[in-house]
Amino acid sequence: MDSKAITKIQTTMLITIILIAAVGGSVAYMFWIGPSQTADYIRIGICADLDMINGKAAYRGALLAVEQINAEGGVLGRNLTLVAEDDDSNTQPYDVAVATNALNRLIVVDKADYIIACSGGPLVLTYQDICYQHKKIIFTTYGALDNCTQRVLDDYGKYKYFFRTYPANQTAISMGSIGDVVTAGKYTGFTKIAFLFQDGSATRAMVSNLNHSLPSLGFEIVYINFFPLGTTDFTSYFAAIETSGAEILVPFMAGQEGAPFIEEWYDRQSPFVIWGTLTVAQDSDFWELSEGKCNYVSFSGLPVISGYPLTNKTLPTRQAFIQRWEEVPQDFAVATYDTVRFILSDAIRRAGSTETEAVIKALEMTDVETSMARHWIFTSSHDVMVGSGAPNNPAQDYMVMCIFQWQNGTQVPMRPEEIMKEAGATYKYPLWQGPWTK
Repeated sequence: MDSKAITKIQTTMLITIILIAAVGGSVAYMFWIGPSQTADYIRIGICADLDMINGKAAYRGALLAVEQINAEGGVLGRNLTLVAEDDDSNTQPYDVAVATNALNRLIVVDKADYIIACSGGPLVLTYQDICYQHKKIIFTTYGALDNCTQRVLDDYGKYKYFFRTYPANQTAISMGSIGDVVTAGKYTGFTKIAFLFQDGSATRAMVSNLNHSLPSLGFEIVYINFFPLGTTDFTSYFAAIETSGAEILVPFMAGQEGAPFIEEWYDRQSPFVIWGTLTVAQDSDFWELSEGKCNYVSFSGLPVISGYPLTNKTLPTRQAFIQRWEEVPQDFAVATYDTVRFILSDAIRRAGSTETEAVIKALEMTDVETSMARHWIFTSSHDVMVGSGAPNNPAQDYMVMCIFQWQNGTQVPMRPEEIMKEAGATYKYPLWQGPWTK
């Protein structure tokens, strides 16, 4: 008998999954490992918008981690398998019912043991409640709301199941953004700042912090605005920013909006530099996709993007992802990969069990090297520990975010300055007229 042939059990299960997807109006994704699926598999569930850049990245990161762990013999003698549901969280009309149905299917139908959600905003709060009801550990690799982890402190018994592995919370991001703007000002001598953020409670809180802190550091905030998720036409925003006299535009765009935004900046030859969060710019193919219009755009990202060896895991992760997927991983791929490959697997091994309470306690004691941090540690609120540069919190020891700039087809590190100096890089300006040509 052909050992590679699909078994009757697999056939039955596949038919069942197809029927569930047809009835539920969504797609159930399964990664089949080995000749059969049994209850001995540890099932990792991905809940994300699998048709969008962030969801695709998260799925690929998790899949690579699962493949590598299984090749090494699994965890506690058990292999992992990947299940996923598309929650349409980045697709209009952003239906909460669709998203919550996806998470419930992942738990009830797909029987996921652990959940990784690459979804943001208030939706994460709803996901927390669902996972509490089912007593399932959930990791998020997208949302930055402070109150997600504050809930852990306020009601530990209910929200202890929640852990954030990426990004940092909105307060930490605001502090990091202050440092980013100060660095941009140091490089350019510019002081007039504009903010254009995707709308949301977390981003509004971030802008409020920036607006409060930067003027005391010598910066003038000349423009602040928020755009709805899914925006593709930024004409009116650019016109207003140009009129404001801004010299540095700080965007926050975690979705597909970054592509038309960058294209319009280039086509208009707007007289300001861009320095901020643009997830689409992290894609190693974005130079070709944007036809080079991203040249001299600066954007945030993890060290793995540039190949900077922050930890002993950073370059192996980058190389493995390129070998598997033929592209450099972006942030959400790395965060999900690290969650499965290093953080969760380490906790299960130390717990000696997959029992939920034991794994929670092990996660709370995590101190492991990952692609993103020399020491991956959770705070008491189950948030990611980030490096602040303080004596007892070295900037390079915990999770580090960088700023990169596209320069003639290459993503060049700009911040931290130590990394830029190691790369022999310098900051560069657009080729058209602006305050840099005065």
